Amino acid sequence: MKALDVRELSQDEIESQIAQAKEELFRLRFRSATQELENPALVKSLRRDIARMRTILRERELSNG
Repeated sequence: MKALDVRELSQDEIESQIAQAKEELFRLRFRSATQELENPALVKSLRRDIARMRTILRERELSNG
């Protein structure tokens, strides 16, 4: 997910996207412990997406405060 796409979302939508991404990350980590992943780069991609969304939430928090 690109930063521009995230910036267009509301705070609630971003928080829900973060929750979904964290859940998917958990599933991927669990699957990687039991079997080989088809695309191991997905773990890195999800972590970066979560960080990107949290950064944008923090930017909004600081600009409002």
